[in-house]
Amino acid sequence: MLSFACLCVLLGLGYWVRRRVVLLQKLFLPASVIAGLLGLLIFQLAKETGHPVPALVSLGWSNLPGQLINIVFACLFLGTALPPVSKVWKSASRQLAYGQIVAWGQYAIGCTLVLLLLGPIFDLPDVFAGIMPVGFEGGHGTAGGMGPVFDRLGYPELKDFALASATGGIMGAIIVGMGLVNWAVRKGYVEKKREPRFDAEDLTGIIPMNHRPMAGKLTVSSDVIESFSLHLVFVGAAILLGWLMKQGLLLFAERLPEAGADIMKSFPLFPLCMLGGVAVQWLADRFDKHEHMDHGLMLRIQNCALDFLVVAAIATIRLDVVAKGWIPLVVLIAAGILWNVFCLTVLARRAFKDAWFERGIAEMGQSMGVTATGLLLLRVVDPDYETEAAEAFAAKQLLHEPFMGGGLWTGAAIPLLALWGGWPVLGIALSVMAIWTVVLFIMNRKVAIH
Repeated sequence: MLSFACLCVLLGLGYWVRRRVVLLQKLFLPASVIAGLLGLLIFQLAKETGHPVPALVSLGWSNLPGQLINIVFACLFLGTALPPVSKVWKSASRQLAYGQIVAWGQYAIGCTLVLLLLGPIFDLPDVFAGIMPVGFEGGHGTAGGMGPVFDRLGYPELKDFALASATGGIMGAIIVGMGLVNWAVRKGYVEKKREPRFDAEDLTGIIPMNHRPMAGKLTVSSDVIESFSLHLVFVGAAILLGWLMKQGLLLFAERLPEAGADIMKSFPLFPLCMLGGVAVQWLADRFDKHEHMDHGLMLRIQNCALDFLVVAAIATIRLDVVAKGWIPLVVLIAAGILWNVFCLTVLARRAFKDAWFERGIAEMGQSMGVTATGLLLLRVVDPDYETEAAEAFAAKQLLHEPFMGGGLWTGAAIPLLALWGGWPVLGIALSVMAIWTVVLFIMNRKVAIH
């Protein structure tokens, strides 16, 4: 309990510091990231001064990300009716194709650099190529949650690099993204010609009293069962289904050759928890006529788990490990940022006939940070969501998240890099990029015809 109490106090300290430091407000860094960095600083200073922090203070912190990420992904599709795939595709096909090109391109960039430059110079394993995309597209949650996979594959230090990459990604998304926003406004590339502005709520995070939304709706009487507890039951059911799928994969792995078995055994649990959540929601859509699940409460559970995950993950980064490979890490982060800038400034204006900058900047924020970062950058240039960018971006996430950004491919990519090597993964990434490029071209032709 002491370690949990200290984790809570650290998160509260992160929020307090963000409230007091204007620079951190203007960087739009979440309190969880600030708290994690504060924890990392405290632990590092204690270590350097010869007064290490007692183990009880941070007991279990290093294991939290691998557990909490299952909750985060189990909640992903719970509490809201699953729309037909055809409907989502119709409204977001171009945005999805563009987002997939951006995401797969990160793997292609990582593999190319490690195979041809960083690997030979710094004697790095091919699996290092996945560090940047896991940190960028996946974010802190996925980077921390991949810890058990890195451990199983024999590369425990790569979790620290992935978390450092995620930190560089979200800061790059905000700093570079805001620079691009101001550039686009000056050039007249945005649909609504207005200077970027921020409300006090955007900077401080405090919602005015008369504008505070409901956290969620209670769906059952607390005399029977607390509604929040019931929602945890649904989350637990999703995780259980994911665990059963994992056991099925392990049984199936016993029948495969050694290479295939290793991939199955190394596949993480959290993407399967996401599929478990889809199954629970599918059952609820068909058999729960009273609609027991509320999307707002599911978001509270998901975001709470993510906050504590991020704090624990960043605070436990081993800086001495990262320091040994900081040059290739910085190169990968810089290359990832340049790739996203290229996609926004060159590909997006050719991919979209309408609101190309708004669509592209949302994708850039999401592919280097989290979905909230993408929406934040979009709100700067389209505060009232007058373009189709917000609707297309939100709908696209329903088909994008199950595969990228912590989804099925993210779970498979690291084992594939470790067991097959970088060249096959590079071939897969380039092939999928080519397919989505063709899809984007076809969809643009249809839009032009109509």
